[in-house]
Amino acid sequence: MESPFHPGEQQIQSRLGMRDKLEDIGRRMIRDYMPEQHREFFALLPWLLVGSRDADGQPQASVLWGTPGFATSPQPQRLRIDTLPEADDPLAANLRAGTGLGLLGIELPTRRRNRMNGRVEAVSDGGLAVAVQQSFGNCPKYIQVRSWQAATRQPGQLEQGEGLDPRWLPLVEGSDTLFIASSNGADMDISHRGGPRGFVRLARDGRLWLPDYSGNFMFNTLGNLLLEPRCALLWINFASGDLLHLEARAELVWPEDYPEPAPPGAERMLALIPGRWRLRRGRLPLAFGSTEPSPFLPAQGH
Repeated sequence: MESPFHPGEQQIQSRLGMRDKLEDIGRRMIRDYMPEQHREFFALLPWLLVGSRDADGQPQASVLWGTPGFATSPQPQRLRIDTLPEADDPLAANLRAGTGLGLLGIELPTRRRNRMNGRVEAVSDGGLAVAVQQSFGNCPKYIQVRSWQAATRQPGQLEQGEGLDPRWLPLVEGSDTLFIASSNGADMDISHRGGPRGFVRLARDGRLWLPDYSGNFMFNTLGNLLLEPRCALLWINFASGDLLHLEARAELVWPEDYPEPAPPGAERMLALIPGRWRLRRGRLPLAFGSTEPSPFLPAQGH
């Protein structure tokens, strides 16, 4: 039976002495269909995080939204998404039959999240259909609770550039949540990352340093980055609805190679070289309530 983990994931699991245990867990947890509770869960959500790749293989991180029920599963092996990305979303150019997508459903008020990676079956004027390749749940660690409701926003302008920029750096350095899209060279994945406010920092070397805390030990994102260091990150301004799409190149840094003391709780670090970016002002039509930090967050400070 083929392993549910590719060589990049297996390499990290082996380094940490967890390979056999995780192989057994993965064979039981990772399915090629969505169980009933996952199918019901996606239909409750007003948004869906999406990882895709462009024509050059560069991952992109995006978010789609709609009235709950816009994402439905007519069959355990299918997910129907009844919306399409805006024209200036990097996802818009990447939707073609046969292409891989990483999908993440996350319910901030309850800290529930489920992943589904698959391939686009068809794209129409009304949306798209995705065939399931891998479906599995994720632990709720490091998710900050936020209530939400629909909001009316006046969509703002698109700003673009490359490299570090003061137009978006305050959002990144003040964040407690981000989403990261990665690829193993063939399949896509998108994952949540959370931490204390300010957990992503700009270091003296000009890179953004993102701590990796103890999680579910599958190492989906880190394993991908060993094989393909290009990735993409999405930050959401929960007050204004601004969306920052940032391409980056990642290096996985182990504790013995840290150039300076790591933040509390970091078991590894990702050092990210910023690349091209898009800042789409006032796009996400959701209003979020006050934040309840995750009880698993490490103490703040560096």
